[in-house]
Amino acid sequence: MSYRIVIPARYASTRLPGKPLALLAGKTMIEWVYQAGLRSAATEVVIATDDSRVLQAAEAFGAHVVMTSSDHLSGSDRIAECCRILNWSGEQLVVNLQGDEPLMPPACLDQIANLLDDDDSVGIASLYWPIEDDQEFNDSHAVKVVCGEQGQALYFSRSPIPCGPEPDYRQARRHLGLYAYRNSDLQELAGLKENDLEKQERLEQLRWLANGKQIRMAQAVEFIPAGVDSPGDLERADRILSKI
Repeated sequence: MSYRIVIPARYASTRLPGKPLALLAGKTMIEWVYQAGLRSAATEVVIATDDSRVLQAAEAFGAHVVMTSSDHLSGSDRIAECCRILNWSGEQLVVNLQGDEPLMPPACLDQIANLLDDDDSVGIASLYWPIEDDQEFNDSHAVKVVCGEQGQALYFSRSPIPCGPEPDYRQARRHLGLYAYRNSDLQELAGLKENDLEKQERLEQLRWLANGKQIRMAQAVEFIPAGVDSPGDLERADRILSKI
């Protein structure tokens, strides 16, 4: 089994503008993410961006960078264009390593690629981690996933799910924003229109579920720290990486 990693990196973040170039322990965030990808078993790591500043910074540390459109709704759409530009085959396994995940364990990248490779019946795979307390369960920034008996995703939400008369966070799982796709499925996903569920929850994966696509889920082999989405997250990541 072989797979490639694409890191979508958008400069114009709403909550943290210029996020890919934010400094963490003396390196840009995009360089930390790229190095995490290199420590995996992937045969190639590519950065896909729409901004010349990210292009220049990434090329300076030796990364393979592909320029893409600035019109994409999601990182998956950007990766799909990157795959077309590079003319990758439909069977190519592609892992979406988001550009704000400088603390990503390389073992999880290999895990998700193997998860997809082991199941020919699906074209998408992702990971989760058990919810740890009520605060996380009720946090709208923590996306929850409910899975079926065969490990397939049934629904994703920012609301606390599953939720009954006596909600119990110990039954809940936090979705980790790491995906693997077969390129043929990724290209199909990129052609789907945004739907009402996706707009309401602000979750691209609901576009896929609403169109009948299965997403294979598994618990991550290692804990994946939350990505960087705010100045507070940036400070936390800087403290952790400064100790490495």
